[in-house]
Amino acid sequence: MDVVRLGGVESRTARDVVRRAAAAADLGVLDAEIAECFACPRLVEWREEVARVKRAAFRDQVYWGRPIPGFGNADAEIGILGLAPAAHGGNRTGRLFTGDRSGDVLFAALHRAGLANQALSVSIDDGLELRNTRIFPAVRCAPPDNKPTPTERDTCAPWFHRELELIRPTLKVVVALGAFAWGAWWPAMSAVYKVKAPVPRPKFGHGALVSLPGVPDLLGCFHVSQQNTFTGRLTPAMLDDVFARAKSLAGLA
Repeated sequence: MDVVRLGGVESRTARDVVRRAAAAADLGVLDAEIAECFACPRLVEWREEVARVKRAAFRDQVYWGRPIPGFGNADAEIGILGLAPAAHGGNRTGRLFTGDRSGDVLFAALHRAGLANQALSVSIDDGLELRNTRIFPAVRCAPPDNKPTPTERDTCAPWFHRELELIRPTLKVVVALGAFAWGAWWPAMSAVYKVKAPVPRPKFGHGALVSLPGVPDLLGCFHVSQQNTFTGRLTPAMLDDVFARAKSLAGLA
């Protein structure tokens, strides 16, 4: 099977995920643990099937075919929270938003904002570097139809919670790409910052801002999916406004 094999200690159950996430002393250890997760059978089957069957344009490539760690600065002031890796993007290249059209839009915007050193992201070794920013998904494996189940979301959550704990000292604002990421923020916020989510929870919307004492600001942004960018629901100008606002909230403007 054309899938990257690492051969480390694997997480096979939700309990394994909780234990190994909590024990990760730094982002390097956490990233390695994430890449060895097999806790969600449906997602494991799908990510490996995609890596085996491949898209015709990538038939000569070896797919990553594993969970995807976060990417960016360990001392980031801005976090970008997404849904999950794309089947032929991150699931192929091993890095979030890398090698797909959503990533083309996102990294071009981050480059315009001065938060990335280049506008394109095509492979894990293309030289892309982020500035003051870290990107992480709520779910670490590519899901069928881009729709994780609630159980898969909850099983994967400890990875996100631990990553949030590790970057907590510097994190000032989180940009939630889409309603799924917006919804994933509230239990993570409560788990890491010990702050109860508002009731009712604030509604997601592009440009929606929630500021609570003692936690990073939460800023909503339509997802950079082709469905949004091709239809004009999300434009480059709208993305530029979001990242300019994120920089201001983070004290980087």
